[in-house]
Amino acid sequence: MVHLIRKLRVKEFPEALCEITDPPAELYLQGVLPKKDNKILCVVGSRKFSTYGKEACESIIAGLAGYPITIVSGLALGIDSIAHKAALSAGLQTLAVPGSGLDPKVLYPRSNLVLAEKILEAGGGLLSEFDPMFRATPYSFPQRNRIMAGLSHAVLIIEAELKSGTLITSKFATEYNRDVFAVPGSIFSKTSDGPHMLIRLGATPIRSSKDVLEAFGFDTQESLPFEERYADASTDEMKVITLLASPSSKGDLLHSLDMPIRDANTLLSMMEIKGMILDRGGEIRLI
Repeated sequence: MVHLIRKLRVKEFPEALCEITDPPAELYLQGVLPKKDNKILCVVGSRKFSTYGKEACESIIAGLAGYPITIVSGLALGIDSIAHKAALSAGLQTLAVPGSGLDPKVLYPRSNLVLAEKILEAGGGLLSEFDPMFRATPYSFPQRNRIMAGLSHAVLIIEAELKSGTLITSKFATEYNRDVFAVPGSIFSKTSDGPHMLIRLGATPIRSSKDVLEAFGFDTQESLPFEERYADASTDEMKVITLLASPSSKGDLLHSLDMPIRDANTLLSMMEIKGMILDRGGEIRLI
């Protein structure tokens, strides 16, 4: 199937991209834009990825399967390519924003021409502000990074050194008031320096797909059967869970548990830390 490159009219530009301080003057599209109402997650990281970075990227994106999420990345070698491939495997729409024009003669990197075609065949798209015959230059990559950040609701950083194009994307995300997520890594790896710095500055640490889904506001519990949701609960925790079939005041719950107050308070505190229950103004409910 032939996927034509077309120049978008300004009114066709993604709304979020029109809100940034330096929106593109032109946009060229091959394939389709992100689905309406989808959450858009930009996933970027080091070209010199580790086995840990690859597995983290694949695992997190695989866990997003079935949710209305579009994965955006830059088609580059390394984590970008892994993110696109993981999205395809998970059945998620993915959009590539290369640092070149979209014509196959100049699309960069050349080694990802087949990946680009797979993205199009799967119902995704390629997007660029550069003329279709524009060849990638050193300045075009930081320039396209602002497009990826501006398009997205959040940017997820997976492995990045302190001086890297990946952190340029996170800088744009902060400037555009987008959420910044970061995957913690080994303290012995230089590619963990970027994510760890971002986390110190307030980025959301991402340890699993559940963290992403919760940050996007999806209910990750609703689809799980009761038995699976609380499979690891202790006997005392199950007592609390059973009593909280409907929300309860803390006083009533403590009375119903029929155990020493100190032990009951410790139990409830630990369950809240573990994300099993929520205490709001004295009313306790299951999460």
